[in-house]
Amino acid sequence: MPTKKTTPDFILMIVTFTLLAVGLIMVYSASAVWAEYKFQDSFFFAKRQTLFAGVGILAMFFIMNINYWTWRTWSKTILIVCFVLLVLVLVPGIGNVRNGSRSWIGVGAFSIQPSEFMKLAMIAFLAKFLSEQQKHITSFKKGLVPSLGLAFFAFAMIMLQPDLGTGTVMMGTCVVMIFIAGARISHFVFLGLLGLAGFVGLIISAPYRMKRITSFLDPWSDPLGSGFQIIQSLYAIGPGGLFGLGLGESRQKFFYLPEPQTDFIFAILSEELGFIGGSFILLLFALLLWRGIRIALGAPDLYGSFLAVGIIAMVAIQVMINIGVVTGLMPVTGITLPFLSYGGSSLTLMLMAIGVLLNISRYSRY
Repeated sequence: MPTKKTTPDFILMIVTFTLLAVGLIMVYSASAVWAEYKFQDSFFFAKRQTLFAGVGILAMFFIMNINYWTWRTWSKTILIVCFVLLVLVLVPGIGNVRNGSRSWIGVGAFSIQPSEFMKLAMIAFLAKFLSEQQKHITSFKKGLVPSLGLAFFAFAMIMLQPDLGTGTVMMGTCVVMIFIAGARISHFVFLGLLGLAGFVGLIISAPYRMKRITSFLDPWSDPLGSGFQIIQSLYAIGPGGLFGLGLGESRQKFFYLPEPQTDFIFAILSEELGFIGGSFILLLFALLLWRGIRIALGAPDLYGSFLAVGIIAMVAIQVMINIGVVTGLMPVTGITLPFLSYGGSSLTLMLMAIGVLLNISRYSRY
């Protein structure tokens, strides 16, 4: 267990707080009109996001001071608890249905989304497994099947809600971790073909997912239906130009882009702050990923390295999917933009993950 502490990564902390500050401002800007109409309080979403941010920051600082080996010790227990929550969320009367998915447990704004926390639990457990079984990772039977099998079981549980976006981020994160651990590319090709067939099956099995694919290829085939969000998102980004319309001056938030404070907040940001503002956010994410990679490379042991890789992969995959959807490069799926989108579970989980990363940095050799 690492014992020699240094100061946490200052750049990572500053980048995280900058993204969080921009996120709080944009949540208010994007949601004020809708919040005033629906709740007669333009600060409705902003106040809740600020509360979630406060809880997340406290959790981040608390976790930053907990030796990351603690997660190795408790990873199995945490994973089991998350699986139990995934079961409970499916029980009518316990799990809450929002936007067609039974993904929340709790009351009103004080609800949690177990699938979000499963992502971090899976990273912690998989890092432990890979660090202990790395010599077997090239074995299809002893290395790849157990690790991917567990991840697929969690993915299946999440899909029962259903929540394809969160499940995809979790599976993508696990694949990156296993690949970094040294799994054979030939095994990935074989499983990748099976996974692609299964993914196509999931899309075909749900008509609304099929509509998202067709709307992605040609959103104007159904401009008032499945293609509506993509079209309105592009209508927001286009007029933003180089410098944007100005903070608070978005037109698409006036009931054109549905709930713009969540998955499509980057479209509103691009409309108000332009190409310069959007590029600044992407630069901040690039800095965050760079610091995370340095921490992973400098971690004193394999567990710390795999844990850091998992966290960075989770953030990177989520950012790529969200930006891809908003810009029309990927089919629409419900994925928040880390630190910026409205959502208590997502924001808290991300800040907790950064807390783990900051703790690893305190023992890093770089």
